[in-house]
Amino acid sequence: MNRFEGVDYMDLDSLLTEEEILVRTTVREWTEDRVIPGIEEYYERHEFPIELVSELAELGLLGANLPEEYGCAGSSNVIYGLICQELERGDSGIRSFVSVQGSLVMWPIDAYGSEEQKRHYLPRLARGELVGCFGLTEPDFGSNPGGMITRAVADGGEWVLNGAKMWITNGGIADIAIVWAKVEDEVRGFIVHRDDPGFSTRDQLRKHSLRASVTSELIFSDCRIPGDRILPEARGLKAPLSCLTQARYGIAWGTIGSAMACYDTALSYARERTQFGRPIASFQLVQERLVWMISEITKGQLLNLQLGRLKDAGTATFARVSMAKRNGCHVAREAAKLARETLGANGITAEYPVMRHLGNIESVYTYEGTHDMHTLIVGHEITGLPAYT
Repeated sequence: MNRFEGVDYMDLDSLLTEEEILVRTTVREWTEDRVIPGIEEYYERHEFPIELVSELAELGLLGANLPEEYGCAGSSNVIYGLICQELERGDSGIRSFVSVQGSLVMWPIDAYGSEEQKRHYLPRLARGELVGCFGLTEPDFGSNPGGMITRAVADGGEWVLNGAKMWITNGGIADIAIVWAKVEDEVRGFIVHRDDPGFSTRDQLRKHSLRASVTSELIFSDCRIPGDRILPEARGLKAPLSCLTQARYGIAWGTIGSAMACYDTALSYARERTQFGRPIASFQLVQERLVWMISEITKGQLLNLQLGRLKDAGTATFARVSMAKRNGCHVAREAAKLARETLGANGITAEYPVMRHLGNIESVYTYEGTHDMHTLIVGHEITGLPAYT
């Protein structure tokens, strides 16, 4: 199989800086060499390639857009987006790991933690010495996180947590968890350690999606943690939602990477596969599929790049991020379907990455805010009228 050369119909590289292209190329080559050759086997075994964590850390990809003073790369948000794009071209599970570690664990510590917490946790998380997870979603509360029933009560200089979190990426391998719980009627954030008494995890193993990623339930049964493990600046539901905005930004880029993988596979296959004495790429219906894919990928790339520039300028809004996440998931989902149709029966085999991407995108389409919720977020923004209930 030929090495991936990129999908760039409108010469988007001309809009990138030398540094952005260098990082993108480095991550692209690493994904080509270290992720793609073995990811199907991990997917089939329902196993996350944990040995890649140290390599991700060495490349500076964990919390890449966070401050250098805490051991992070201090990269731009555009660079972080390009990282997510290339990683998800390999597999959504790899990008999900990086998203959770950086945007949902390291970012809230940087944004809402004390100086002591930042200096204690962030360098270790950046080096991959600690793995983190983010506990917001509950078994009965997904799109309505404000309905959470997990509670934290102060007791003798400690906090006691009771409740459960569901569908938590990295939960079963995490050393620490950023957990959101209600203190009386206010949502607060806490740092829970793997060995804290009363804390346990249970992995969700029967999945047809994100099989090369760890998905778990977090259980808190009179879980006691020291009093200084509360995030002091995180107050109210706005705090965890702001974390989700950071993660959704990376997802928007990642989904376009998934679409790129499916398009590139379909294009190569269509050029080589012959029927009725000629390559199937010469048939109108096949070309229509390929043109739809490259058109939507290109539009998604432009949308993500502009969003990244706005984020670096400090003017990106959560609704703009929702638009990009919503768009990218739709494009990736449809591209995977069209690629599968183009490959015919071969499209369902592990010889090609298409069915794996199609399975993965079904989760990405739903998590970090469902497609419908992002529709309503953008709808609220443009009309001024909420339609959530």
